[in-house]
Amino acid sequence: MKNQRQQYEVLRGQLDLERSSFLPHWRDLAEFIAPRRPRFTITDVNSGERRSSNIIDGSATYAMRTLRSGMMSGVTSPARQWFRLSMPDPELSEFGPVKDWLYTVGQRMSTIFLKSNLYNSLPIVYGDMGTFATGAMLVEEDEREILRTFPIPIGSYFIANNEKLQVETFMRDFQMTVYQIVEKFGRMPNGQQGINWENISSHVKSLWDSGETEARIDVCHCIHKNEQWQPGALQSKFKKYKSVYYERGNSGNPGATYMMGSDSAKMLRESGYDFFPILAPRWEVTGEDSWGNNCPGMEALGDIRQLQFGERKQAKAIDKMIDPPMTGPTSLRNAKTTILPGDVTFVDDRSGGGFRAAHEVRFDINALEMKQQQIRQRISRAFFEDLFLMLANSDRRQITAREIDERHEEKLLALGPVLEQLNQDLLDPLIDIGFSLMQSRGLIPPPPEEIAGQDLKVEYISLMAQAQKMIGIGSIERFAGFASQVIAVDPTAAMKVDTEQMLDVYADILSVPPGIIRTDEAVADMKAQQEQAAQARARAEQIPQMAMAAKDLSQTELSGDTALNRIVEAAASGAIQQ
Repeated sequence: MKNQRQQYEVLRGQLDLERSSFLPHWRDLAEFIAPRRPRFTITDVNSGERRSSNIIDGSATYAMRTLRSGMMSGVTSPARQWFRLSMPDPELSEFGPVKDWLYTVGQRMSTIFLKSNLYNSLPIVYGDMGTFATGAMLVEEDEREILRTFPIPIGSYFIANNEKLQVETFMRDFQMTVYQIVEKFGRMPNGQQGINWENISSHVKSLWDSGETEARIDVCHCIHKNEQWQPGALQSKFKKYKSVYYERGNSGNPGATYMMGSDSAKMLRESGYDFFPILAPRWEVTGEDSWGNNCPGMEALGDIRQLQFGERKQAKAIDKMIDPPMTGPTSLRNAKTTILPGDVTFVDDRSGGGFRAAHEVRFDINALEMKQQQIRQRISRAFFEDLFLMLANSDRRQITAREIDERHEEKLLALGPVLEQLNQDLLDPLIDIGFSLMQSRGLIPPPPEEIAGQDLKVEYISLMAQAQKMIGIGSIERFAGFASQVIAVDPTAAMKVDTEQMLDVYADILSVPPGIIRTDEAVADMKAQQEQAAQARARAEQIPQMAMAAKDLSQTELSGDTALNRIVEAAASGAIQQ
């Protein structure tokens, strides 16, 4: 029978085997694009040696940086609202109290995200997605800032999917110093003095006692679905997701032999989460794969290699042209020779051979540079650099605003599937986690009775999401223009167009704040007030006419044979018969 720690080691071995085929590819990507981002060995901590020796032309690195910044500003810009809460029922979303509550909650969530370090971590995750096809970020509750995020380097963690092909198992290898282990897992609760060594190995205790507090220990952190989950339970062991930390060994010796006897079953900590705290967005996934298997970095790797090869050849040719290999007579074997400008090499050679270049280098640098520029452009397109820098690089003197919009919309079609994957893997769970943490802190105001107990809907209104929606705005504008032409010919056609609903849809696409557009209830009240005011004016206009008629009637002679007399007699006789 294996103890719990041994069972986790078996799980780790299985996940490591599934990940192993990606490691060589990731190493190549790291060498040519982002050499300092991954962490393939657990001892790679505070390592400052140079790693960019394979990068001569940094075009791919610059393109990745543009992609990372473009995704940040286009999808989750901290400078503007990039999401909005709504209800599945559109009519309920337009109800005044519900609309105001949704807007207030969305603004509070944006404030919480701004106070946290979320916007420091997201660019790193976007860079990992664009370079290695997979990124990972840990989201945990923070006492002061509600939430805190930790981007995790590629190569240091393992993931696995659940039955819905969503990441729901996570393991990570990392190192902690003896001091960090004692501070995180050994301090007594409620401010009590002393250290609790119950869950810490005897090896760590001996290092602590000997003062070696900076010695590093290999630690594994695992988060997975809890089979003992009990909804509503307060104890951490009954949370929906289980979290465990355990020692794997000392630095450079995973699974060290000191984890024997009673230490072999020790777990540093067993706790839980109400939500899955790992956000692992993938750029593109095929079938049942857990890891992303396609991204701009993978697509451009061949061009990146060719670019570096061409730069080496070009540098070698230039070096030969500037500092060519030389030939000379054997008499110069022990003599002073030089090719420095203005210097002299004395040669006693009657044949006239003298001291000269071994061969003449006639290298066409312009032709190679033209080829290299084509490769750079292919790399730029692979990283969507032309999309993110389109407006910055366009000559606005020779292009119309409509043409810019059409170009933008056309290029966004290529990013559509990526944005959908991003919503599923990153943004949707991020909003859920933020809402859950705020609700646990009492930062969510009580909802209106009409939506109590109902699920919310998240709509993304970032620059990219808005640009995709702008495609629908063109159809509304064309319809409105055509309808106005038809109404000018046939005014009754105006009854066919619900202009109020058209304004609501247009404002919704543009994400206009709810305070600008009146609700249907407010418009109905205004219409009722206008109708009452119109009726009152009509009555006021009728009063002088009624008074004049009454005056004329009072002065009318009722005696004799007159038309009015006949009408009165006829009315009276009809009343008597009835």
